[in-house]
Amino acid sequence: MNRTGGAAVGETVARVREFNRDYTRLIGALDYEHRLGTPHSLPEARVLYELARGESTPVGALRRRLDMDPGQLSRLLARAESAGLVSRERDPGDSRRQLVRLTGEGRSAADLLETRSAAAVGALVERLSPAERARLTSALTTVERLLDRARPRPEAFTLREPGPGELGWVIQRHGVLYPAEYGWNGAFEALVAEVVARYARAHDPARERAWIAERDGEPVGSVFCVAEQNAPDTARLRLLLVEPDARGLGIGRALVAACVRFAREAGYARMALWTNATLTSARRLYEAEGFALASSERHRMFGREETGEEWTLSLTT
Repeated sequence: MNRTGGAAVGETVARVREFNRDYTRLIGALDYEHRLGTPHSLPEARVLYELARGESTPVGALRRRLDMDPGQLSRLLARAESAGLVSRERDPGDSRRQLVRLTGEGRSAADLLETRSAAAVGALVERLSPAERARLTSALTTVERLLDRARPRPEAFTLREPGPGELGWVIQRHGVLYPAEYGWNGAFEALVAEVVARYARAHDPARERAWIAERDGEPVGSVFCVAEQNAPDTARLRLLLVEPDARGLGIGRALVAACVRFAREAGYARMALWTNATLTSARRLYEAEGFALASSERHRMFGREETGEEWTLSLTT
């Protein structure tokens, strides 16, 4: 019998399947609607959970996150749309893509599912002692890490300098995505255009650089490292963007790391960036790279009340 690391593959498969059956029975997944007192099946609930994570989601990205058959997802979305839970539209920046978002009624349904699901799991774990809950958390973390390591790696991507027309692409995609995802107005696109135009007219290649992330022959992300005006020892990270379909692949992390590495090699003493508290995913990337929040201030630059944040990173320590 073939063995890996002392355990037979067949034994591991059997044990995983046994756990799946036991856990499915424990959480009532086969009777999901009755257990949570909602009209939504488990697949429908998964769709609502995922859509509740953002304002607008490309259907392709939703399918990959759910790892769901396209036909099944299409049927689920059609039912949800008929029930008034979701709305679908063409991406104004790319008519080939369809965007889906929760309606007000859909978001209320997702919130109710979240509340009742948390209560159901809470009823299970509250019977455990603090030590048992700690063991359970540790065991679940171990399972997640081991199985994640065993999954096929995501599609490859490359970082490169912008090609002809791609500085315009940076402006266009910022101008489309931020209004769609955060409700910002045209003032943001104007700001992006100013940054790109300044870079295109007169950047110093030894001190400033832009990157395009490419996947499957298409641009899917960007970031810029530019010199801070009136502060020659400071570089500024600007215009970080990752297409929705390409998120979760490590592209944002790679873009930020490339920008910081270049700034350090170019001899800057520190790096700064300005972002908004709404951009939670980007903020996590900055924090992971070592940036620290230096200051914050409320503003309405882009038509909505936002909290602008200045983050900094020392490049000499």
